[in-house]
Amino acid sequence: MYENLLERFIAYAKVDTRSDDSSYTVPSTHNQVTFALELAKELIAIGLEEVEYNEMNGFLTATLPSNIEEPVPVIGFIAHLDTADFNAVNIRPQVHPAYDGGDIVLNETEQIVLSPKEFPRLSNYIGETVITTDGTTLLGADDKAGIAAIVTACEQFLAHPERKHGKIRLAFGPDEELGARGAKLFDVDHFAADFAYTIDGGPIGNLTYDNFNAAQAELTIRGTSVHPGSAKDTMVNALLVASQFATDLPQKETPEHTSGYEGYYFLTCQSGNVDEVKQTYYIRDHDRENFAARKRFFSDQVEAFNARFAEPRIALTLFDQYYNMRDIIEQHPVVVDLAVQAYESCGIIPVFKPMRGGTDGCIISHKGLPTPNLFSGTENGHGKYEFVTLETMAKSIDVIMAIVEQNAALSGTAEASGNTGNVAVTESSRGIR
Repeated sequence: MYENLLERFIAYAKVDTRSDDSSYTVPSTHNQVTFALELAKELIAIGLEEVEYNEMNGFLTATLPSNIEEPVPVIGFIAHLDTADFNAVNIRPQVHPAYDGGDIVLNETEQIVLSPKEFPRLSNYIGETVITTDGTTLLGADDKAGIAAIVTACEQFLAHPERKHGKIRLAFGPDEELGARGAKLFDVDHFAADFAYTIDGGPIGNLTYDNFNAAQAELTIRGTSVHPGSAKDTMVNALLVASQFATDLPQKETPEHTSGYEGYYFLTCQSGNVDEVKQTYYIRDHDRENFAARKRFFSDQVEAFNARFAEPRIALTLFDQYYNMRDIIEQHPVVVDLAVQAYESCGIIPVFKPMRGGTDGCIISHKGLPTPNLFSGTENGHGKYEFVTLETMAKSIDVIMAIVEQNAALSGTAEASGNTGNVAVTESSRGIR
């Protein structure tokens, strides 16, 4: 076990870095800036170089210089500073050593319990040190666990110079929880890595390079509000139009009815009154052609509804948020091969699962830097039942260090050229769909 890991993670988790979708600053909340600047001090203190906070995009970057003479590809490790849209004020992490497999009482007063009956995956962690919330906030392991793993791995390399490594670049960025908004400003050229990995959530073994294509639809539904006593043939109730629009979408193609590679339509936000209603929908699909078809269908639905009225009542703004990183990763299979080999060297079976969401890696991959996602151990993210175990975070560190050391072992070989597109896919990495 890594000596400073638990203390480091708890210190990070206690900091409120919740992002804010209604804000248009970069980052969206000042707390993220404060956390980044404090983290910068820590990175300098442990001996990292080129520690820079970019006020234009909110990214903190740093370098661990190579300790070998031979050239090898520069690897980047990336995690996000912000936490999701859930209470993050006064976070009090609770540590439960040697978990016995039963219920964990998060908050006795409020009778909030983390139970394996409701969350069966909790049973996978019997005997481990489980870190939870106190039932009133999220934990922030998404993605403070990722940050802690990356920083601890670099601290280990600095403390053990006999462990060989090439140049490592680190990046900690804002607003991943806002549709990876922060990553859209990431400066890939300045980062100057050959490939990278995000360390962002998921149970042990998860290795992800297949995520949703994502779009957001904003509807403004205009009604006509008149006194109900004289409303006949005059009133148009925007609330009812909004309800009818939502129910006319395929009801089995929503998040609660889909899994795996199945896409969906998701009404995520609604507000308004008889006179006007605003709705926000997420449109998701792993397949690019199906994604385009979903967007066309949604637009056609708006046109069909508008045709019911003498004049259009629904205004649509539709925009893409991010795309499936698989399209890029397939061109650079060595990035997956290296991760698979690292997992196996650490006794971990790689689990190739489609991500039903997105990460900074999908944006960054499409900027030209292949960036699949590795596990950090977070479970039940974005809410009061979020937890992570110390042992899984330690395994995340093991994997990071194994990737770096295996990359260093490539010195003098063809793979060390930095061209990540010319290495054959190994049998173990055929999870690419």
